[in-house]
Amino acid sequence: MAGGNERSMKALKEVWRRAENSLCADCGKPDPDWASSTLGVFICLSCSGIHRNIPSISKVKSLKMDHWDDAQVQFLAKHGNAVTKATYEAHIPIYYYQPTYNDCQVLREQWIRAKYERKEFTKPGKQLPYSDGVKEGILWKRGRDNGQFLPRKFFLSEREGCLKYFTKQDAKEPKINVKIDVINATFQPVKIGNPNGLQITYLKDNKTRNIFVYHESGKIKNRLTRNFLKEGYMEKTGPKDAFAKGEVFVGSRENGYSVQKGLPSGTQGNFSWHYGLTIVTPDREYLFTCETETDQLDWIAAFTSVINQAMTPQEYAIEAYFKFKS
Repeated sequence: MAGGNERSMKALKEVWRRAENSLCADCGKPDPDWASSTLGVFICLSCSGIHRNIPSISKVKSLKMDHWDDAQVQFLAKHGNAVTKATYEAHIPIYYYQPTYNDCQVLREQWIRAKYERKEFTKPGKQLPYSDGVKEGILWKRGRDNGQFLPRKFFLSEREGCLKYFTKQDAKEPKINVKIDVINATFQPVKIGNPNGLQITYLKDNKTRNIFVYHESGKIKNRLTRNFLKEGYMEKTGPKDAFAKGEVFVGSRENGYSVQKGLPSGTQGNFSWHYGLTIVTPDREYLFTCETETDQLDWIAAFTSVINQAMTPQEYAIEAYFKFKS
């Protein structure tokens, strides 16, 4: 009996050590130490909790603490993350945001349920429940002045290419009407104070605007684009002619944009933080300071990621607007 257990554990460790199984199959977190004995995927502790909520689909066990019999180990060996992903992630729409371990619980849960419970990505051309071109419903929106959340009707139309919201149920004209191609959405449970909080960012007159909403049931799962690369605080130093609300356009390296560690020699100013960085644009330099060296390096990495990407036609238009305003 003991010998059988030892053989199973040895075989389990061999499958576990495969490169394909070194990251969580659902969120990408390194070194997963749980697995689904019915799906054949290796997952992290956090995602295993979500799997437990769908017991008819997934049975999870600890790779370190639970016993695995020969049949279960053979099933893992036959499947693993690569084989299972090839089935359940075969046809993910290009617009679908795939969350990581840094994302909130509700986003990761919808992703896991979409894959394994609803099997939304197993067949090509499958009509997804949120891809019929229209979504209408009530979201609780935070007021701009008093911070109070009130119910508002939102309407998202692929055919019209816009997002609208109405202050009253029977209102004929929307409060806003925003083109989809200038919208980004990201879950923000901490900032909004609700596990189903969503921050909708859009451009109006080439300036950034935000709408903060949440859904009572957590069924916000429309077409998210991408999360913010970095969000936080820096001190602004240097000339006081920056754009309204501190907006700075950051383009690509091939168009003359770069980020540098530290501030130019001889920089003067009253700032309390001492870890500086410089954003270089074709027209001028923007000087910022961070509270810690870790913040400084994180911001530089985020700016570098943006600068290394080619600019889109829309971004060229925004860049032209910023130059016109300067």
